[in-house]
Amino acid sequence: MTEPVTSADLGLIQRIIPHRYPFLLVDKLRDIQEKSAVGIKNVTFNEPHFQGHFPGAPIMPGVTIIESMAQTAAVMVGVNLDLADKEMLVYFMSIDACKFRRKVVPGDVLELHVEILKERRKIYKFRGEARVDGELAAEAEFTAMMDLPQE
Repeated sequence: MTEPVTSADLGLIQRIIPHRYPFLLVDKLRDIQEKSAVGIKNVTFNEPHFQGHFPGAPIMPGVTIIESMAQTAAVMVGVNLDLADKEMLVYFMSIDACKFRRKVVPGDVLELHVEILKERRKIYKFRGEARVDGELAAEAEFTAMMDLPQE
């Protein structure tokens, strides 16, 4: 019997979700369990959104923070369902209870804590928190449809 996968490096992430630079917004996952995981996003100055958001005062856009959570959640599901190399797509259906608590700037390391609240067939509801040095930066509940490959 094989040991469960509890982490995902960039190579495995790219085998599960189709996102690529400049829209791949999670660098690795750790602590992957059946219903939760932690993603890591290293925020760097050379990301394209910082050119215009905002010149002289770079701040990671809130929508990209939420997208980072969603990508973390999709990889967690993909790891747990053994979907590497299966061309899974994921579509947002809703974002609720979204709040931004602090700025995220170049040099920050985002910890993306996600958990499954509900799942029904291809529809998953998640709760996510983005943290920097333990401090809450953003939180949201979001629903997504996992377009899972046909067996």
